[in-house]
This record gives sequence, C-alpha cells and structure tokens, in this order.
Amino acid sequence: MRVAKRRISIASIIVFTLGVIVLAGTHSSAGESDKKANTYQIAIQDFSFHPATLTVPMGTRVTWTNKDEEPHTVFSSDSVFKSKALDTDDNFSFTFSKPGTYEYFCSVHPKMVAKIIVEASSHKKSPMKSMKMGPVN
Repeated sequence: MRVAKRRISIASIIVFTLGVIVLAGTHSSAGESDKKANTYQIAIQDFSFHPATLTVPMGTRVTWTNKDEEPHTVFSSDSVFKSKALDTDDNFSFTFSKPGTYEYFCSVHPKMVAKIIVEASSHKKSPMKSMKMGPVN
C-alpha cells in the first residue's frame, strides 16, 4: 500500500511540475505578444502617408509600407530616422524611445509630409514614502 501511495505522490509531483513549466512558457509568450501590440502601421499610398498624423506611446515601433508603384522614402525632418528607397511592398521600421513630435517626409516627393507624436509613458511612479526607523539595538 505504501509503495502505491508513493507512486501516486511522485506522479502527482511530476504532473504538477510539468503544469508549472507549461504555464511559465505561456506567460513568456504573452510578454512577447505585448511587445507586438506596440507596433503601428503606416501605409504609403496614393503619394501620401496614411495616417498623416499618428499618436503613439513611447517605446512604440512604427512600420511604414510602400503600397505605391513608385519608390518612396521616410526621412525625419530632424534626421532621427531615415529609410532607404522603398519599392512596392518594401517596409521600414523605427522604434520611438523618446517623447516628442517627429515630422517626416519623402525625399523623392517632398510634398509628402506627415508626423508622429510620441507621448511619454502614462505609468507614473509614486514617490517613495519615508519610513521612521527606531534605534537599532
């Protein structure tokens, strides 16, 4: 009887451990999807950027895709980012790590202009509360 109970207990421990491993793997996958959630798309189509103004949180990756038959570029006015010439269906990505307004244009067609507004993180840290400590004995 004791041997049977030990086998059941060992089997329970193994099943529990495998369950924890599977859940841990699921949790890390969820973190990866959170990163993908911070990706925005801009289409270059009909000789314009769609949308022309995009507001995103800091840390966002923006991807531009050329849907026109003509080549286009993505150049920021302040030289923060710059793409090569993008042929049809080519794309260019940039991650915005600092808040601010980023105006950009196509260097091949300078009348194509747009902007991205990057907002600072909305997660504000609360100040640490000081604790009074008594004398150390």
